[in-house]
Amino acid sequence: MKRSIRIVTAALLLVGAASLAQAQDGPPPDPTADPLMISAGFLSAHPDLRYRLLGLERYREQRFEDAFRFFQRSAFYADKPSQGMVAEMLWKGEGVAQDRALAYAWMDLAAERGYLGFLGLRERYWNALDEAERARALEQGQAVYAKYGDAAAQPRLATVLRRERKNITGSRTGFVGSLQIFVPGPGGYQPIDGSKLHDDRFWDPEKYMAWHDAIWARPMIGRVDVGEVEKVDEPEPLPSRIPKAAPETDAQEPTTPDADESGLGTQPPQPGQAASGP
Repeated sequence: MKRSIRIVTAALLLVGAASLAQAQDGPPPDPTADPLMISAGFLSAHPDLRYRLLGLERYREQRFEDAFRFFQRSAFYADKPSQGMVAEMLWKGEGVAQDRALAYAWMDLAAERGYLGFLGLRERYWNALDEAERARALEQGQAVYAKYGDAAAQPRLATVLRRERKNITGSRTGFVGSLQIFVPGPGGYQPIDGSKLHDDRFWDPEKYMAWHDAIWARPMIGRVDVGEVEKVDEPEPLPSRIPKAAPETDAQEPTTPDADESGLGTQPPQPGQAASGP
């Protein structure tokens, strides 16, 4: 069990190009791996990615309490990888009191869109719970879904994306053509191609969610196959066990510590860096 958790934790840290390469229809380059995109204000307009990266930075530094809070704040904006990290940390008791029942509720939430990696962990969690923990997981999960489920969280993110797009240079006219945006960088101001910053897949809520789906539907989770390659039909994923709850559209955003974001996104975590924990 611990081995599989380490593998998936490492996979969650792969925000960059290796996972993006699996997306269909020519995915845009990973904006979180481009210091110039970060300097252009991209992360401030995308709180899901911003707080996930801050959580990953703190996790690598083993500042687990801060990491947990940043992941929760990212989860508030429908970020499934962050919801999975909240579950992992609750399951292992990293930065928060261990609570396996609540961890299951969060992993069920992370699997809400049918992402295979999270579905697999959700079932492992469920099989490890006793009957009392299962009952509590289903009860507590309703509050988790009410505040962090897609019905509540996706509209929040959509509001931010639409609002912040209006504040990006050149977006009001919709013309990006030969537009260049100058941002501070090493050795002075540097230009970035306006079409890169204004890619609809970063700003249109539906296209943005589709971009995430393309990345996380089949995440990079380590596996070793022995013997001849065999095609196996994948079973239909089981639906959520947690009863539906009315979305809390006016829920209060989680608070997080003040953060130094000067180097955020400039040093993407490498595979397995967070996999050395217990």
